Amino acid sequence: MTSLLGKVCTSCGRLTDSYASFKCPGCGGDMIIRCNECRKTRTRYRCTKCNFEGP
Repeated sequence: MTSLLGKVCTSCGRLTDSYASFKCPGCGGDMIIRCNECRKTRTRYRCTKCNFEGP
């Protein structure tokens, strides 16, 4: 989800304007959005297409 304020973090579901985004390392098909807080605390994320989990 994209808005004027930012994007939704894949890990925590919060809307953020401070994030990193990258394609899933497992399948390359899903875009992973990670807010700075989840990146800092290494909160897990999961790809919705292949179920790859990452830190």
